[in-house]
Amino acid sequence: MDQTKTPGYRKIKQWLKANGRRPFKFQEDAWQYYLNGYSGLVNAPTGFGKTFSLFLAVAIEALNESASSNAKNKDRLQLIWITPLRSLAKDIARAMRETLLEIGLDWQVGVRNGDTSQAEKLQQKKSMPEILLITPESLHLLLAQKGTSTIFKKLKCIVADEWHELLGSKRGVLVELAVSRIKGIQGGANNRLLRVWGISATIGNIEEALEVLEPNDQVKRIIVRADLEKKIKIKSILPDDDETLPWAGHLGLKLAYKLLPIIKKSKTTLIFINTRGQSEIWYQHLLNIEPDLAGQIAIHHGSVDFELRNWIEDALHTGQLKAVIATSSLDLGVDFKPVDTVVQVGSPKGVARFLQRAGRSGHSPHEVSKIYFLPTHALELVEAAAIKEAARNNDIESREPYIMVFDTLIQYLVTLAIGDGFDDKIIYEEIKNTYAFKLILPEEWNWVMQFITSGGDSLSAYNEFKKVVKDEDGLWKVKSRQLAMRHRLHIGTIVSDAMLKVKFISGGYVGMIEEYFVTRLKAGDNFRLAGRVLEFIQVKDMTVMVRNSKQKNAISPSWNGGRLPLSSNLGAVLRKKYNEALDKTHLDEELDAIYPLFLLQEQRSHVPRNDELLIELINNKEGYHFFAYPFEGRLVHEVLAALVAYRLSKLLPISFSIAMNDYGFELLSETEIPMDESIAYEVFSPKNLTEDITSSINATEMARRKFRDIACISGLVFQGYPGKYVANKHLQSSAGLFFNVFSDYDKHNLLLRQAYDEVFYQQLEEPRLAAALERIQNGAIIITQPKSFTPLSFPIKVDSLRENMSSEELEQRIARMKAESEKIK
Repeated sequence: MDQTKTPGYRKIKQWLKANGRRPFKFQEDAWQYYLNGYSGLVNAPTGFGKTFSLFLAVAIEALNESASSNAKNKDRLQLIWITPLRSLAKDIARAMRETLLEIGLDWQVGVRNGDTSQAEKLQQKKSMPEILLITPESLHLLLAQKGTSTIFKKLKCIVADEWHELLGSKRGVLVELAVSRIKGIQGGANNRLLRVWGISATIGNIEEALEVLEPNDQVKRIIVRADLEKKIKIKSILPDDDETLPWAGHLGLKLAYKLLPIIKKSKTTLIFINTRGQSEIWYQHLLNIEPDLAGQIAIHHGSVDFELRNWIEDALHTGQLKAVIATSSLDLGVDFKPVDTVVQVGSPKGVARFLQRAGRSGHSPHEVSKIYFLPTHALELVEAAAIKEAARNNDIESREPYIMVFDTLIQYLVTLAIGDGFDDKIIYEEIKNTYAFKLILPEEWNWVMQFITSGGDSLSAYNEFKKVVKDEDGLWKVKSRQLAMRHRLHIGTIVSDAMLKVKFISGGYVGMIEEYFVTRLKAGDNFRLAGRVLEFIQVKDMTVMVRNSKQKNAISPSWNGGRLPLSSNLGAVLRKKYNEALDKTHLDEELDAIYPLFLLQEQRSHVPRNDELLIELINNKEGYHFFAYPFEGRLVHEVLAALVAYRLSKLLPISFSIAMNDYGFELLSETEIPMDESIAYEVFSPKNLTEDITSSINATEMARRKFRDIACISGLVFQGYPGKYVANKHLQSSAGLFFNVFSDYDKHNLLLRQAYDEVFYQQLEEPRLAAALERIQNGAIIITQPKSFTPLSFPIKVDSLRENMSSEELEQRIARMKAESEKIK
């Protein structure tokens, strides 16, 4: 059917024309496919109106229906819009409300997430809006309420916004499960009423992304790709000379003064920093070197108080702020029109993340997105050159979907049991139709059902694990009100360290910090949060009491998980760039800027090509150093270092300390390390990989740590009530007890198996490690013996010192090491 002749279609085209706009072809394609009953995925660059490609499709359908019928639909909920971030929902809701008003469609737009007030949630329960913007966790909370299944009866469409962001996580599995249940409520997987769509700007495995979202090949599916190119201008902030940038150990602050003219000439600048702790330091430093920025600069990350974050987002919209320092909290889809410049401080670790952040500026189709790369040390300029090349070639990372995550499935079943209850035969068929659980075996399903009803083989003696019982109507339900309340409190798959609110003793909240950081503070200590220097007074009722401090020096909170590993895509391009480092025919200004550094590397050792593995053996008063440079990212190097150390120790009884960064790793020993070409190929061999990994690392201890999250998600351990969360060490201890019980008495426990699977495939990245070893075997291994640290080894050495030194001590030590290194030519 040609949709262009429908009244709704004509009205939308007239509205766009009145506003001086024309739809892009991909938007019109998406409208056509949607109205013809397709599910699918829209893939378009940031800033081209992906939201309107699906939101207006639903609006056109509604306008068509209202033209043919005067009756108002009693079952109001028509569109569920799933967003990964709360800030994203607020911004999209604003745009949707303005549009609905202008096109004359009498629809309500509601937002439901952790920031939504209880009063608003109650109002939604009485009467749902036509459009609901919701996070995956809040969607499961809806499924956990009694009688809510009826609200999905007439639902037309589910959109998973920024689908690439959810896909490679258990939150994506939450979306899959919720979609499977809503389909079931509407009459099964093959119902033609519900259409499921995803939106994604930056993803490598787009076909797989669609299959995960809509795995049913019996329904009509389509990928709508925009044949558009977003113009992105990438500019590196270069040092005046190669000595300005340190080899390692800093946060980029030496080049901070170069940001001031960029901030001044831009309306608004977003400055992305990889970690919350570093963002606090940068905020303070910019104010120190340019006091006139006071009142014009703000800091935004997940631990800043909700009201302050809201104010910052609103101030960005109005152009009130000149600059905002942010972490990933502002990565996604938030449409800040006044932002015309983005700065990335330090390596973004991945091409997709960098392009996503670039798209925050010039957030209109024909504007150029401008992004500056500010390196924190010299070698990051090679990464800048690599990112430019990968962006030109559209070499975007894939997001691997999670499968067979039994902790998430267990949580989901208890969620359904708290709501209207479930029929196990029906739900089994539904979950088998999801991508995540299509491989589930009948015996695994039986184990899961036994686990939620009796606690499984090892916990059947304890009543608290008999959570779900069969009711008189034949449905499985949770009868305990306390158990239901406790479960609702922790629906979701993000298990972070316990967060404590930070509050002024005089009243008013500042934000949140992790419990483990607070345990290191003494009364009178000063720390930074939300751009303020605060004096720690005490912890009272799980709240950190503080007062403003006049001190300038303060420690910055470190948040766990702040170190992202280098992606495999970026690692591959980075290796290629090292081929060009000494070749004067290249066109990269970044490589030109650090040419003297590469000359020094070549003089002292060797500059590795992409088909070479460089090994450096350095002997000094510290001991015998073994450096290797696979350029495979921190996580792979952590495992690889342990693997090589284990294999070397089999040749000769020897012990090592280990350090690593994204470029390579170091083994340090008091004993001379045996090494020649034949030994190198042997210790970097892919043979017996799984057995040697298991022997070289404490896989059991790693699985035990991983099991803490699995125990929390599956409801084995209770994380506590709001304001009274269970301490992290107690959670670990409780989860450890279950891990021991299952290991000793329940070897076939699926949660135990999952812990080991997650360690090997996610934490250890075994497939990527195997590919790296295969590459090394097929290439050349170059062994050198420099007399002192080289530009490549120096950053790894500094990383190993950072853990145990204050920043002042570290700076002094780096200066001393560099001076010593320069003496030895």
